[in-house]
Amino acid sequence: MISVRRGCAAVCIISIATRASAMETVHPNDNRVAAGTAVDGAVVLKLEARMGEWHPSGEGPDAHKIQVAAFSEEGGELLDPGPLLRVRAGTRVTVSVKNSLAQPLWVYGFGQNRGRKDSALIQPASAREFKFTASREGTFYYSGRTTSDQLSQRLIDDAQLNGVIIVDPARGPVVPDRIFVITSSFGIQPNTVSGLAPGPELTINGLSFPHTEKLSATVGDSIHWRVVNVSSLEHPMHLHGVYYRIDARGDGYVDTVYTKSNRRNVVTEFLPIGQTMRMTWSPAHSGNWIFHCHFASHIVPEKLLDSDRKMPAQMDHAEHHGMAQHMAGLVLGITVKPRGPAVAAPTPKRYLRLVLRSRAKVYGDFVGYSVALGGSREDTDNAPLTVPGPTLVLQKDQPVAITIVNRTHEDAAIHWHGIELDSYPDGVPDISGEGDNVLRAVPPGDSVTVQFTPPRAGTFMYHSHFNEMQQISSGIYGAIVVEDTDHPRNPKTDRVLLFSEQGPWLNFITSDPAATLLNGSVQPAPLNLAPGVPARLRLINIRTDNPIMMSLNDSAVKWRVLAKDGAAVPPSQSQLRSSKLHMAPGEIYDVEVIPKVGVPLTLKYWHLDPT
Repeated sequence: MISVRRGCAAVCIISIATRASAMETVHPNDNRVAAGTAVDGAVVLKLEARMGEWHPSGEGPDAHKIQVAAFSEEGGELLDPGPLLRVRAGTRVTVSVKNSLAQPLWVYGFGQNRGRKDSALIQPASAREFKFTASREGTFYYSGRTTSDQLSQRLIDDAQLNGVIIVDPARGPVVPDRIFVITSSFGIQPNTVSGLAPGPELTINGLSFPHTEKLSATVGDSIHWRVVNVSSLEHPMHLHGVYYRIDARGDGYVDTVYTKSNRRNVVTEFLPIGQTMRMTWSPAHSGNWIFHCHFASHIVPEKLLDSDRKMPAQMDHAEHHGMAQHMAGLVLGITVKPRGPAVAAPTPKRYLRLVLRSRAKVYGDFVGYSVALGGSREDTDNAPLTVPGPTLVLQKDQPVAITIVNRTHEDAAIHWHGIELDSYPDGVPDISGEGDNVLRAVPPGDSVTVQFTPPRAGTFMYHSHFNEMQQISSGIYGAIVVEDTDHPRNPKTDRVLLFSEQGPWLNFITSDPAATLLNGSVQPAPLNLAPGVPARLRLINIRTDNPIMMSLNDSAVKWRVLAKDGAAVPPSQSQLRSSKLHMAPGEIYDVEVIPKVGVPLTLKYWHLDPT
């Protein structure tokens, strides 16, 4: 979610009204072309910081415009992110930075420490030269600030002063990759619904979805990405339909490259402020896919961010339909072309029916939702709304058809989080599918049937992928357990622990997040586990905007992590370790604990406010 420390709310009201004078445009930078000039075996880069007009939602007469500081090569176009510095390890680098802003400029990233550990002050109308040797391979960045005390607290004017530094191997081929830089821009205005000033922006390479770059690939391609978070917010980054491999993690100062045996596969990876990751993935299914932040407030348009979450007296469905309208912000779209002939989907061996319902004033004045299994006691209009939805126990390699019946007051869609499947059933309205066969949101009173075959056993979930801030926080979600018939689970030792929230969180500045629910309860009943018998706990966080921290017996008890997002972790990461765990929304962990005789276990958990 979008948040700052509440202690500053009274003094942090920021106006983002466009100033009158015309300014040069800040252009999006796709980080494909390295800047600088080779001179006598070294690289020289001349940067300049100037004010410009940034168009994160694309250019045009009606585009949202923000005046910000940005970097350029000296005399060149202003770019967001700034010019890319990419060199071989061992290269001597000289960077000069000219400050053409009206304020003093603190620059980070060009010292031997790099990252956020070094800084240098440059006065207005002055310049400074930096020299270093790019000795360490990895993903790094440079940044600037003018108005805030810390880089992590930049809100608007200086929040786009960032650029990437890539240090490639000293010799040999360089693996082709893409670089995606996450930035933010928002003001605080506590009297709005969200607590934010009009026009908040979250961008990738200077643009907000649906204006982010349209990516393409072919089934079987090996795709390498670097993701850099220089925003003032945290981001759990989620890829639909397939796993991605974490090859390296960094903080701008040290980049840790994982050995082959330590690389893990995930569908969601938490990226704190100032951190980087290098990832590899290979699309297995053709069609349309997305890579996005799993904080719900980071992928919704402003009109949904500031909606009041009450049951509307009338619903204009046209306002809640269309790709460009129900998602915004930190989303990348990827179109994957097929390789070889299409294969017909197998005939389902099992049929399920999920019924979505809504009701006014469930969470105070706010709407509540629920998911019921068709034919169950909850599948009646007068039944109470219960959360979470039913746990779906599916079988590995067994085709299933699931009909989603929408009895709510608005459009809806269901995403099968973590499941490797074809594009159409993936569940993102106006995106999922291929060619002319694109999934649409399910209108009230209508239904859709999707089919897929789970290819692996593990822990997954389903949740809304429409108006996520409201529908997920207030009830449209549930767990999925995929069994392997050769190794059936034991319900006595295999438990699902699903963390969610008790209704919506409206104002990020003046109100507290909703209480955490565990399996639908603020005060869950105890679990009975047999001493001496290994127990598998399937931990799922589907809060909309808050990470969860948890531990067993204040971390005195150890557990073993078995899987992340349904994929087994490498053996080196599956050793007994402290039970303290940080889980971002969209993350799933399977852990194993062996209770001891006479030692009761207490699971403590609490949600965290993102910085």
